[in-house]
Amino acid sequence: MFYLYILYSESSDKYYIGYTRDYRRRFYEHNHSDRITFTSRHRPWILKAVFACGEIEGEAMHLERFIKNQKSRKLLERLIGGEVLTGVLAQLVRVPHLRD
Repeated sequence: MFYLYILYSESSDKYYIGYTRDYRRRFYEHNHSDRITFTSRHRPWILKAVFACGEIEGEAMHLERFIKNQKSRKLLERLIGGEVLTGVLAQLVRVPHLRD
């Protein structure tokens, strides 16, 4: 299963979206990796939402690109807020234990 995840940095007031098979491992890596990356500059990150998006990596990649190309903070906040998804995003299923 591939997952889309949304991170938030309170210190930088920035969001980050990515996809992976293991969102817990990626979340840990974003906060603890020794590599200098976009996410390493804005630590610490909070995991705000995770969505299951299917078994096909290409679909997860397409959804991630679609969301990133919107360049919309409001869209990310609507996704985090649990708004009903339509169109391309309707296939996303929120991971239940992260709703609260």
